[in-house]
Amino acid sequence: MNFKQKLTAVCAVACMSSVFAMTPAEHKAAKDQISADYKAAKAQCKSLMGNAKDVCEKEAKGREKVAEAELDYRGDASERHRHNLAKAKADAAYDVAKEKCDDLKGNPKDVCVKDAKAEHVKALEAAKVADARAETNVAPAKKAADVSEARKDANQNVREAEYKAARERCDALSGDVKDKCVADAKRVHGQ
Repeated sequence: MNFKQKLTAVCAVACMSSVFAMTPAEHKAAKDQISADYKAAKAQCKSLMGNAKDVCEKEAKGREKVAEAELDYRGDASERHRHNLAKAKADAAYDVAKEKCDDLKGNPKDVCVKDAKAEHVKALEAAKVADARAETNVAPAKKAADVSEARKDANQNVREAEYKAARERCDALSGDVKDKCVADAKRVHGQ
């Protein structure tokens, strides 16, 4: 089971139980369980070496942060906590992806990091658009304008991040081929 599948499973279980209010004792027990799960996951990483160990530790830390954000959301299903949960998921995935790039060297590593950043930006921007959609106590016309503006900003930021990743891929090339690659990247990503 890969990191995203584990993350999805943890979130699915947590979401199913979010319907019920938690007592302070249940909240503390859940917090203690999250801490115990993190310690157990981190202990499993000790048998690994090099970057595999670093990736394992980032995955464990990411699961812990997501579980804590999910717990906060279960305790108070506010938009702030929903946004924090989406951000925790995006940050966890980004940290793991970036750590996996450390196995690479040179331009392939740079491309890997830029691709990870592009995915991170995409996830964060999706959360911002979702926030705009979830606005309450706002006139429908204002809400529609806010969603439209959020989408426009999100699309621009995602295109920019994807352009940087595409441009980084071009750096491995030279001469006319590189120039064509850069021109194609600009055209495709609207830069």
